[in-house]
Amino acid sequence: MGTATIYIDGGYLDKVLYHDFANRRINYEVLAREMASPDELLRAYYYHCMPYQSNPPTEDERQRYSSMHRFVKKLSYLPRFEVRLGRLAFRGRNRDGSPIFIQKRVDTMVGVDMALLAGKGRVTKMAIFTGDSDYIPAIEAVKREGILVILWHGSFSENTSPSRELCEVCDERIQLKPEIVEKIAR
Repeated sequence: MGTATIYIDGGYLDKVLYHDFANRRINYEVLAREMASPDELLRAYYYHCMPYQSNPPTEDERQRYSSMHRFVKKLSYLPRFEVRLGRLAFRGRNRDGSPIFIQKRVDTMVGVDMALLAGKGRVTKMAIFTGDSDYIPAIEAVKREGILVILWHGSFSENTSPSRELCEVCDERIQLKPEIVEKIAR
């Protein structure tokens, strides 16, 4: 039995749960242990951004921010969990007037965390829940250190399909299916 670290792209997981599982609520501690299984969990990292707030924030923005703040505080108290927050940047509006937001720093934090732990030789497996090809350089570096990398992802639907290149570079792939969601549901 080895030791595993878990990396969860919170924005992508939110999208998978929303589109593939009718916004089902899950137990993140159970998810992390499931992703690490059968290995021992060293640590689970959860990456996301706090919701955007204008200056001054609207009531809706305040409520979304407060709700997310409570959620990440609860996650940070879970055993072996670390919450890492990037920043959400406003980048203008679409043609239909809806705002455009972009996550900043999250991909870099994931890559740095993966590389640091791989370089220290503390883990034998890394499992990452994402669909984003931006993580490929970090995954390739980790694999060169002899670490097994397992991709967890959503369905191959239009909204949650992982990058094909990402699937190719990872050692193994696990699609989040209804039977797994039942095990990790709250």
